[in-house]
Order: sequence, then structure tokens, then C-alpha cells
Amino acid sequence: MRQQNNARTSRSTVSSWRRALQEYGWGLVFLLPAIAVFCVFLWTPIAKGIFYSFMNVDFVRGNSFVGLANYREIFASSVLTKSVLNTLYYMLLCVLIGFWVPSIVSIAISELRWFKGTMRLVVYLPNIVPAVVLYGMWQWLYDPLGPANQIVSWFGGHQIMWLTDKSMAMISIVIAETWQSFGTAALIYLAGIVSIPKDLYEAAEMDGAGVMQRIRYITIPSIRHLYVLLFILQLIGTSQGFLTHMALTGGGPNNTTLTYMYQIINEAFTNLNYGRASAMGVLMFIVLATLSIVMYSIQGRSKQA
Repeated sequence: MRQQNNARTSRSTVSSWRRALQEYGWGLVFLLPAIAVFCVFLWTPIAKGIFYSFMNVDFVRGNSFVGLANYREIFASSVLTKSVLNTLYYMLLCVLIGFWVPSIVSIAISELRWFKGTMRLVVYLPNIVPAVVLYGMWQWLYDPLGPANQIVSWFGGHQIMWLTDKSMAMISIVIAETWQSFGTAALIYLAGIVSIPKDLYEAAEMDGAGVMQRIRYITIPSIRHLYVLLFILQLIGTSQGFLTHMALTGGGPNNTTLTYMYQIINEAFTNLNYGRASAMGVLMFIVLATLSIVMYSIQGRSKQA
């Protein structure tokens, strides 16, 4: 009796596996290249980074295990503390200055009666500017005798040292990056606004709702999930920012714009301390993964509520 039950169980298991393969087999086949790419170019470097964070990497005499020595050196470094504080300040400025720009622009474009397609193209144009041209343009704009100071002088202001003043260097970088990258987020917001049923707007107009009331009670609540998603993506992206800092200020003046990611690059390719750079990368991975989990759990709870 027990053998018959075992045989029935095995047959049902085999049949369920067959049904699953018939339903999802081709889908798995098409997913295999993407899975392979993720394993080779994403998860393998992460695993190697974790491994090298416990090693003293030496390409001449060979690697040696040092345990938590790299992590102890990181936490004892004053430059690391400076780079972490700079990164947090940079992330805060990006949220205060740049996070709201894409949503405001996308809502304004959605309310236009004409030239919506043209404005979408204009908004996205800064994203296709090559990096070399972009950084050269901003260095020219921020020059002491450049257009930015000329505009300030028109309003009776004094000359501003945009990239060499400690109080203005990070703000200048945030303004440049906001101009360059807000177009992608604006298009994502526009896609979310387009998906809102038009019946809601028509009913609101029939009830006498104005532009601000439509935006407040229909548009913003409908794209609330995009605010959470793009907020998480912005935190992750800004925490890894270093290209603009390296191109415009080189981390200066006096390490004022030295970010955590920039310090990782310096440790790996300037100081050739790959073990310490890997340990810093592991710490960043843990912090960002924890942040993403917390933010998504908050989003899930808000949806349930």
C-alpha cells in the first residue's frame, strides 16, 4: 500500500514537472542569456569583491588573507569620514534641488494643449549630450568670467567662485547633474501620467476643477508609486556619484567634493589598494541593499493601507 502511494506521488510529481516545462520551458530558454549575463557581469564581480575585501591584493607577490584588516583601516581613516559626509550632503542636495524638477516638468508638459511631443524631445536633449562636451560646457559656464557670473552681475551680485569656493562647489555640481539627467525621470513620470484614465480628468473638469486641483487630487496621487521608485533609484545613483566631481573639481577644494565612490576609485586605481577598495564597495553594497529593502517594505505597507 505504501509503495503504491509512493508510486502515485512520484507520477504526480513527474506530471507536474512536465506541465511546468510545457508552460514555462520556452520562457526559461529565452531568459537563460539574460541570466548568464547577470551572473558573469554582475554577481560574479560582487562575489569576487566580497572575497577580495578580506585579502591583501598583490599582483606581484600574490594575494594574502588579512581578515578584517581592510575594514579596520577603513573605519580608522579620516578621509573616509570626510567622503561619507560629503556623499550624504551631496545626496541631500540632489533631493532638495533635483528630485522635484522632473515631476514638476512632466506635470507641466502633461497640462500643455500644444507642442507636447516637442517639449518631450527638448526635455530629453541634455541626456544625449556627450560627457566630454557636457563637462567642458559647465566649466565654461562656471568660469569666473563666464556666463553664470555675468548673469549674477546683472542682478547686482558679486562674482562667485563656483568650483573653487567650498560652500558653492557641491551645489554647482548638483545643478549641473540635475540639468543633465532630469530628462529620463521626466519621461518616466510622463509615462505614468499618460496611463491615468482620461475619464478622471473629464469628470473633474465637468465638476469645475481647475488645473491645480486636477494636479493635486488626480495626477500626484496616481503617480505616487513612481515617486517612491525614483526616490530609491536617485538615492542609489547619487550615492555612487563621482564622474562630475572628478571632471569639474577633482574632489576639491580641500576634499570638499570628494565622495565615497570617488574615494573607492582613488583607493583602487591611484593607491592600488584593491583589498581596501573592495571592502569599501562591500560596505556600500550592504547599505544600499538595506536601504532598498526598507523603502520597498514601506511602499508595500502603504499600498496595503
